[in-house]
Amino acid sequence: MNFQWYPGHMTKAKRMMQENIKLIDLVIELCDARCPMSSRNPDIDQLGQGKARLILLNKADLADDVMTTKWYDYFKSKGYYVVKLDSRSKAGMKAINPIVAEACKEKIERDRKRGIINRPVRAMVVGIPNVGKSTFINSFAGKACAKTGNKPGVTKGKQWIRLSKTLELLDTPGILWPKFEDQTVGMRLAFVGSMNDEILNTDELCLELIRYLLAHYPDACKNRYEADETDAVALMQQIAVNRKCFSKGEELDMHKTSHLVLDDFRSGRLGKITLESPEELA
Repeated sequence: MNFQWYPGHMTKAKRMMQENIKLIDLVIELCDARCPMSSRNPDIDQLGQGKARLILLNKADLADDVMTTKWYDYFKSKGYYVVKLDSRSKAGMKAINPIVAEACKEKIERDRKRGIINRPVRAMVVGIPNVGKSTFINSFAGKACAKTGNKPGVTKGKQWIRLSKTLELLDTPGILWPKFEDQTVGMRLAFVGSMNDEILNTDELCLELIRYLLAHYPDACKNRYEADETDAVALMQQIAVNRKCFSKGEELDMHKTSHLVLDDFRSGRLGKITLESPEELA
């Protein structure tokens, strides 16, 4: 299965970000804690050169805690400021303001020496589609400032949000990159919902997810569906039977089954699962 999704508005969004980066002191990059490296747009490192950098491992409530700690240590070792975060419950949110101040202390000190007092830090919030940027901004601001949705592509244009006298955020649309060199990256992004399901073969995608679960989290399907087959196709059929996913008559509805499993994974009902490890990069 070939994974690619790069609608026209993403080209426009990337150009807008390049135009606005000169106004920015800090780049706040949200990653999906379930696939932190795959959910990082490689263009962001080039875009954010010379800027303070903060990585938010968002949706940490859905990811394997041990693996999230490994990824936290990995990004810290690369020189980034890092926070583990669950934007929906606001877990980890209190850590952000002190880290923003720490990341931008040189800029604040430069301003002070020039006699510029209380000029707000300007941060650009970036990330791929459906990684939770708008939910983060609304939680951080304590009010609804940005449109949210559980599908990719909700934010289409830029939006400045003044959070306080000391911090302004520039919300940006979620952008992918034109071509995935490694199709495994595209597959992981499809698993977590950062690509449009309408362009995907969800039956095949579900089978790939089940294969991954059998290899790395073998109890996930057993606990959720009381299904204990060790072959991916047989396990998917067993889930269909156990969850009564039938079409006309007694025929198994694999399309309905695939959406059921993908939804359960994305919402955390299959447990805390991470799709990649820092060791794989080595």
